[in-house]
Amino acid sequence: MMKTIKSLFLCVLTLAAASCGRPQQASTTGTTPAVERRVDALLSRMTLAEKIGQMNQVSAGSDVSNYSDAVRKGQIGSILNEVDPVRINEFQRIAVEESRLGIPLLVGRDVIHGFHTVFPIPLGLAATFDPALVEEGARVASVEASAQGIRWTFSPMLDIARDPRWGRIAEGSGEDPYLDARMGEAMVRGYQGTLQDSTTMAACIKHFVGYGAAEGGRDYNSTFLSERQLRNVYLPPFEAAVRAGALTLMTSFNDNDGIPSTGNRFILKDILRDEWGFDGMVVTDWNSMGEMISHGYGADRKEVAREALEAGVDMDMMTYGFISHLEELVRSGAVRESAIDAAVRNILRTKVLLGLFEHPYVDAAAAEAVQYAPEHLDAARRTAEESAILLKNTGVLPLDAARTGRILVTGPMADAPHDQLGTWAFDGQKQHTITPLAALRERFPGRVDYVPGLRFSREKKSHFDEVVAAARRADVVLVFLGEEAILSGEAHSLADLNLIGSQSELLAALRSAGKPVIATVMAGRPLTIERDLPNCDALLYAFHPGTMGGPALTNLIFGDATPSGKTPITFLRTVGQAPMYYAHNMTGRPYNGETLLDGIEAEAGQTSLGNTSYYLDYGAYPLFPFGYGLSYTEFAYSDLALDAASYRRDGVIRVSFTLSNTGRRAGTEVWQLYVRDLVGSLTRPVKELRRFGRETLEPGESRRVELELPVSELAFWGAERKKQVEPGDFQLWVAGDSASGEPLAFKVE
Repeated sequence: MMKTIKSLFLCVLTLAAASCGRPQQASTTGTTPAVERRVDALLSRMTLAEKIGQMNQVSAGSDVSNYSDAVRKGQIGSILNEVDPVRINEFQRIAVEESRLGIPLLVGRDVIHGFHTVFPIPLGLAATFDPALVEEGARVASVEASAQGIRWTFSPMLDIARDPRWGRIAEGSGEDPYLDARMGEAMVRGYQGTLQDSTTMAACIKHFVGYGAAEGGRDYNSTFLSERQLRNVYLPPFEAAVRAGALTLMTSFNDNDGIPSTGNRFILKDILRDEWGFDGMVVTDWNSMGEMISHGYGADRKEVAREALEAGVDMDMMTYGFISHLEELVRSGAVRESAIDAAVRNILRTKVLLGLFEHPYVDAAAAEAVQYAPEHLDAARRTAEESAILLKNTGVLPLDAARTGRILVTGPMADAPHDQLGTWAFDGQKQHTITPLAALRERFPGRVDYVPGLRFSREKKSHFDEVVAAARRADVVLVFLGEEAILSGEAHSLADLNLIGSQSELLAALRSAGKPVIATVMAGRPLTIERDLPNCDALLYAFHPGTMGGPALTNLIFGDATPSGKTPITFLRTVGQAPMYYAHNMTGRPYNGETLLDGIEAEAGQTSLGNTSYYLDYGAYPLFPFGYGLSYTEFAYSDLALDAASYRRDGVIRVSFTLSNTGRRAGTEVWQLYVRDLVGSLTRPVKELRRFGRETLEPGESRRVELELPVSELAFWGAERKKQVEPGDFQLWVAGDSASGEPLAFKVE
């Protein structure tokens, strides 16, 4: 009996990440016994109605009075989409000074790639392959947003996306789990900084899980991912962000294999809570609880509220399911109050760790002082420079500023201050955006002619006489093409990935003028630009670059900065290739470089050359592979070496190689290390990224790069339904992209 009492006592003291009957795990959020005592003390004073109120999140309107009475009664735990610091302070005053328990509100906002100072979209951030710079940008966003009272951001998005038709590909880091994980960790660190610092925000990792695999690239669509796919591809970035200390997590809209994420006990309890020990807060996406009714997973709002709670959801975003039905469900015995207690602990813990009880208010008068600070704009410019990818250059770039005479600037994205910001830039202010036209005019007064050619990207036009005449008068043509911001992001999927409207026709017309044509594409996804490459001498690709895109692109074009961006996702030749990604399985008939069409004139019986995995019309390869990007100089890799030929499974692989700048300009190369497990209990990808880094070299300089790769990082979720390193033969590459390099062989014993 005493043993049982002692066990129950210990369970009460256990952190919320652990539960009775299983081993206690270390806290993922960094909570402490003191924090837990504070949470438990507050929870013990709460009525059932007040507990449920903490689980209710609403979107603010223009009038504080809309929700003031509910806040006063403790019926709201979080408000989103309020950015006015005066109104936020009033909401907090009512919560802290007029509600019975004085629990502050958690104010959330979609601060995805910057607040007022807008950085490149997340796909552009990933193109930098520079986690330190991405962390700096997240910190800037946190400082600016928190100054106005926003303490929770719904970022980073960690959905692996391998289909560019999906509009939300813009919001993530692309196709690779390793790159996605590193970017996610960086953003979590940048947003959250040192907790209980009033300039930090809680990160929310999303969307859990598999949302990026939406069937057909259609947003909100179903996914059909096996447990092994989830564990080997889609879950690792989330686990990395949990280990980095993310305070909150958001469920996704999709159902996977028939079970909506918001009601999925397997992912929310078995994996997230039990396996990973996550003791943060789980919030639904906007009305994703209610959408379980549309999925056919529940008959009404009461039923889906019970399903969501029992699956492990703590807070309801804009369904009103918890606030409307949980009390009734508890009274009827359909839901245990202890389940509500567990959810509210997670919410209160988040508020305590953020220091909201100590700092519920902001200095509204000083909030504007930190917006667009010079150091913030500098960070945004540097990030935009690193994110741009040079995809073609016949030698025309960089331009010589002293020798370049008349400059024609044209194209629908040349002076599009709103669209340059990209999707999910709610608080970016276009009057602060510096477009390429503005930057070029400032740098070259009197030398820039501007003829739009197209007023906006979707415009259809059959004649370009005016802009072609201007091109003939110019010494060089700078044409800025791409997508308007509205064409990517949530609910903006596309079936056609060519440059929209008459942009390709504009580029072809400019080519006919006989002057050097330098194209820059600003877009929210990798477009199919193969048909456009012959009509330009150079092409820079900038995933919507944000506030400082104009100065950044100008610096790149004129050589004040050197391109170093790499493709974070495969660029397709045609949309019919989607989905295509570098880390595919070999298949039983891997492509061997020959096609049926190549052998059409061969003797009878030899047409089997084409019986491999490829398209008859477009072959087997993309336009540009993952990790690809040119520079204004050239780099060479040599002397790749391993410290051994065979390794134990608990060992460390020591890799070294020489990187040389063989060109005439200084530059930065993003090197990438890939591995392949040749034979496994499951078929394995042909390559997987396992390390990357940035090296800046002067002309003629060489550097020996040395790194370590623990053998444990070769583990995968195999046929035995556990993650482990399987012994056998492996290959390892170090190169400038996923399609280059010669491998070294090694064994794992």
